[in-house]
Amino acid sequence: MKKRIVFLCTGNSCRSQMADGFANKYLKDFSISSAGTHPEEVNQNAINVMKKIGINISNNQSDKIDLSQLNNFDYIITLCGDAKDNCLNLLEHKDKHIHWNIEDPAKFDNLSKEEINLKYAKVRDNILNKILLFKEDLFK
Repeated sequence: MKKRIVFLCTGNSCRSQMADGFANKYLKDFSISSAGTHPEEVNQNAINVMKKIGINISNNQSDKIDLSQLNNFDYIITLCGDAKDNCLNLLEHKDKHIHWNIEDPAKFDNLSKEEINLKYAKVRDNILNKILLFKEDLFK
């Protein structure tokens, strides 16, 4: 049976969706999920920036985390402080909880289109690096 990973964010619209896309590509031996504490529609800028590197997340859906289901995951990875702080029972899962404090690119949607693309690409690349380091740590 495959080990299960869930990526958590507030909206499950940007960071956790990108992490989901990368994990499905690079962590084939795992069952991957993503969810949010307050889900929103998958962010079009996140879809676009992932598409630029050949990963399609356009069919992804935002899901609300069911806190009673956290026991079903082998790894719980939060990508923002809000999700970490609002999933109160993460303390019960400290042995399998990992926190990556990743900047929210959606907070910068008031910039120029070029600046927005750069911000999303920077966040995307940061998440990719975290995924690859996580994979490396798993198989040491």
